[in-house]
Amino acid sequence: MPARPILGRVTHPESLAQETIHWRRTAAPAPAPVPLEGELDVDALIVGAGLTGLRAAVSLAEAGVRTAVLDAHDVGHGASGRSGGQCNPIWRATPAALAARLGDAPAERLVRATLTAADDLFDDVRRLGIDCGAEQNGWIQAAHTPGAARELRALGDAWRAAGADIGTLAGPELHAASGSGDYEFALSHAKGGCVQPLALTRGFAAAARALGARIHENTPALAMERAGDRWSVRTPAGRVTADKVILTTNAYTDGLWPDLRRTVLPMVSVVLATAPVGDELRASVLPGRRTLSDTRLAIFYARYDATDRLVFGCVGSADAVDAWGGRRRLANGLRTVFPQLAEVPVECVWSGRIAVTPTMMPHLAEPAPGVLAGLGFSGRGIAMTSVMGRTLARRALGADEAELAFPVSTLSPMRFHGLSRALVPAMAPAMSLRDRAAVRIGRIARR
Repeated sequence: MPARPILGRVTHPESLAQETIHWRRTAAPAPAPVPLEGELDVDALIVGAGLTGLRAAVSLAEAGVRTAVLDAHDVGHGASGRSGGQCNPIWRATPAALAARLGDAPAERLVRATLTAADDLFDDVRRLGIDCGAEQNGWIQAAHTPGAARELRALGDAWRAAGADIGTLAGPELHAASGSGDYEFALSHAKGGCVQPLALTRGFAAAARALGARIHENTPALAMERAGDRWSVRTPAGRVTADKVILTTNAYTDGLWPDLRRTVLPMVSVVLATAPVGDELRASVLPGRRTLSDTRLAIFYARYDATDRLVFGCVGSADAVDAWGGRRRLANGLRTVFPQLAEVPVECVWSGRIAVTPTMMPHLAEPAPGVLAGLGFSGRGIAMTSVMGRTLARRALGADEAELAFPVSTLSPMRFHGLSRALVPAMAPAMSLRDRAAVRIGRIARR
């Protein structure tokens, strides 16, 4: 595939709205939304038109299943159209830790799926002809303290032993590869990369439509109930009857299914896009066009898009970018990691929710016969939503649990979820304070 395809015309207004999602500026236009009106009968209904749901829709439609997708907003409205678009293809847990948590056989299946997740995604992009600025140039996972470096080294060793293509970078070699003097050790993941996430989501939608799936935007699912041995889902102007219902609403999950929203916390990521970075600066900042993320609790991450804008993000507090110092935290992070970009204008800033679970791993649940849910990607959405989407489709088609990449779990609502959710805005400032303290302690230790 081309290394840096053009995704459509990018305008360069003198000023932009303070909160503008960059991906909506650079994605090709989407077809006009078609809200559902009247009755619809299908084999499978998917609620949530993001990456997970639409990838499931592609697999189901390819299998000849009559499929419909509903979304309360438009395709890619949630995290799928707001994230940094980085494909980071390993978990934060080692294979041994996954085996201890899931059991040997389920962990082995998940590890196998993880090792091929990035290649499978980029193969999908090529096979389906999706123009989404896909670049598989690798991912630098950088340690912000000596302690984090020790943990990263152990993580890399464990996944390398399982078959992952992971190297290491340190000192001057890392500084040259990243363009940042803020890190002294990193893992180098050859399979990592990035995409224009909204363009990828719309590309899956287009592929699903071409295969016969129906996608109805601006159509919230208001209630669902049993209708004999099937399910009936009510919308503002219609109703869908289906054999199977798949819930893929992630951090934007509402009360459609009792307790599902209480299995995740909706954390927030705030992101900026700079003006195009000139050739001289690009030669020093991520010169190999790899993606970058670090080990901070309030993680910093960065990549270029197809128009040579640097996209940089960190943990935020709320849907409003400025809440609890989100914009300031973002700007300070950019100056910390890439001080040489201080004079490059920032064109837009936006936010999006991330569904986080207590284990920092997604879960596939089957809360009732004919109902499936997959959510909680905890910052690994670009790489792992496709794995989940394919897995949900396989389960809906009748696959045995022993054949699935993710084990089927029961819903486990968090205790004190309401209190935890209320405290989410304070988490980012608290994590930032801990990060700064850890960096200071690490510097002292190195003296």
